[in-house]
Amino acid sequence: MTRYPNLLAPLDLGFTTLPNRVLMGSMHVGLEDRPKNLHRLAEFYAERARGGVGLMVTGGFAPNRTGWLLPLAGKLTTKGEVARHREITAAVHDNGGRIALQILHAGRYSYHPFSASASKSKSPITPFSARAMRGNEVRSTIADFASAAALARDAGYDGVEIMGSEGYLINQFLTARTNRRTDEWGGSAEKRQRFPVEIVRQVRDAVGPDFIVIYRMSLLDLVEDGQSWAEVVALAKAVQGAGTTLINTGIGWHEARVPTIVTSVPRGAFTWVTAKLRPEVSIPVIASNRINMPETAEEILARGDADMVSMARPFLADPDWVRKAADERSDEINTCIGCNQACLDHTFAHKVASCLVNPRAGHETELTLLPTRRTKRVAVVGAGPAGLAAATAAAGRGHTVELFDAEDEIGGQFQLARRIPGKEEFAETLRYYARQLELTGVKVHLGQTATAAELLEGGWDEIVLATGVRPRPVSIPGADRPNVHSYADVITGAARIGARVAVIGAGGIGFDVSEFLTHAGAHGVALDRDEWLREWGVGDPAVARGGLVPPAPEPSPRTVYLLQRKRSKVGAGLGKTTGWVHRSALKARGVETIKGVEYARIDDAGLHINVMSKGGRGSSARVLEVDDVVVCAGQESRRDLLAELQAAGVSVHVIGGADVAAELDAKRAIDQGTRLAATL
Repeated sequence: MTRYPNLLAPLDLGFTTLPNRVLMGSMHVGLEDRPKNLHRLAEFYAERARGGVGLMVTGGFAPNRTGWLLPLAGKLTTKGEVARHREITAAVHDNGGRIALQILHAGRYSYHPFSASASKSKSPITPFSARAMRGNEVRSTIADFASAAALARDAGYDGVEIMGSEGYLINQFLTARTNRRTDEWGGSAEKRQRFPVEIVRQVRDAVGPDFIVIYRMSLLDLVEDGQSWAEVVALAKAVQGAGTTLINTGIGWHEARVPTIVTSVPRGAFTWVTAKLRPEVSIPVIASNRINMPETAEEILARGDADMVSMARPFLADPDWVRKAADERSDEINTCIGCNQACLDHTFAHKVASCLVNPRAGHETELTLLPTRRTKRVAVVGAGPAGLAAATAAAGRGHTVELFDAEDEIGGQFQLARRIPGKEEFAETLRYYARQLELTGVKVHLGQTATAAELLEGGWDEIVLATGVRPRPVSIPGADRPNVHSYADVITGAARIGARVAVIGAGGIGFDVSEFLTHAGAHGVALDRDEWLREWGVGDPAVARGGLVPPAPEPSPRTVYLLQRKRSKVGAGLGKTTGWVHRSALKARGVETIKGVEYARIDDAGLHINVMSKGGRGSSARVLEVDDVVVCAGQESRRDLLAELQAAGVSVHVIGGADVAAELDAKRAIDQGTRLAATL
């Protein structure tokens, strides 16, 4: 018996059987676009194959140059490229896995000047305008999809996924918003659907009957003038008839103003849409988006929402996800927390994608944690993300490690992050590290402030200082008043906050505190799916095209002002793929953001400020009549032990916030801790 009978059940596709119901969804990790990186990509997939996933889908490869995401991006159009791809498929098959190649034409989402789409248009997320495809070019593009599929089969892939969602070219053909054609490829829903249906039909003809063809289908466009539900159902039936093996769920265009995969999206938030489609077709359908733990996946399958589940980033976080679930070790899974910081943010910055909680992702060939040849005694001071990563990775290599922290629980700044509405997932990382401390045998000393003298007496071979940060005070007259609080005291509940609040500092912490203050409790709508859907305006696509309805957020229990000294855009330093979500959420809850602020004083009347004019040539005085002021003006590194240890000549390493405290950066902290452990 298993705790996950539906998740681990085989899936019979007729000509082949998948070993379980887990699909590793497509991710562009930045290794697809240069031949020199394909060996790294092969090892990336091989490690996930060893982890037991039923079927993997690659990042997108273009069927022709017009479809490139970027100039010289990955494509599959020649026999020479086929030979290089065999390194990937061989690595996967040698490790017991199966893999499909995703064929993706970017359309107007291309970052190059010769992009093309159904009609002439420009997307709001790319700098180039796309020209309209000519009729013969539409037909040749369909043939290019079929050719790419045939080449994929020659390269040893077990199938292909046709990318028909997220606002890429096929999606652009399907909606009147981007398809204004009046020829055989536009003018009605039936004509707009001819493009994807012909692609599937010709792909099936090119690859034969015993090859997996997945159609990635947009079930909710979440944009104005998106597809109606009747159109979605008609398309699903049409692509099934054209030869599709599996339908994979796609949610939202990239330009949609509804978040779909960030951490504040509830787990399995969109599986109800897959459940709505499933009775309409007779082939298996796959649920996707914010599925990150076996319990969630099992519930989705047991409920009948889908026949299979797709997870992408959870396999960045933990390549052994399926194996651990099968072995009843789900408490050992390194859970994807949906932060986007090292995956999508890296992708959009044209870097290799990795993972905040697993920096080895995308770097499997160079960041290795091999057993040590010489066991050392290692002391790690500080049980925040950096210290936890260093301690568990070093102990996992065979070192004898002891971990010290003055607090009574592990986690450091993650103990604050997990209390922010929408960041509850951060608690999973602490659960993971707590289990790893047990498994690797790290001796943990909590509630114990380590002194330099004690560390020197311990005779350690290596000392790691991961002592973190302390909030930076502000030098504003009145900052010592009892109604002025540090962000830590507010988040932990040590400070009681009134109905009107000013937040000083609009970095990541300032946004988090504002989110915390604008919810009725410490945990607001973040984990309530229905409340979340109402807040962001997601409704039944049978009632509203594309599933887009007017948002109805819960009102904030407080009036909040978010202030910053800089005159730049408030929140400009937030993540590229998540910053807009935070800004939109606070705007919806009535938070007033003020930039170009000079802080004059705090007194009984409130917070006195001077606000620079837009031109920067003057300022105006203003009094914010607030009950409380919360200081989020940055941090200072804790390095109290460093000088004495260095003077004694011991081997000491400084990582995480103790190294750099410019802004809380768990991505850098965990990466530093892991890489240090690899060298000890």
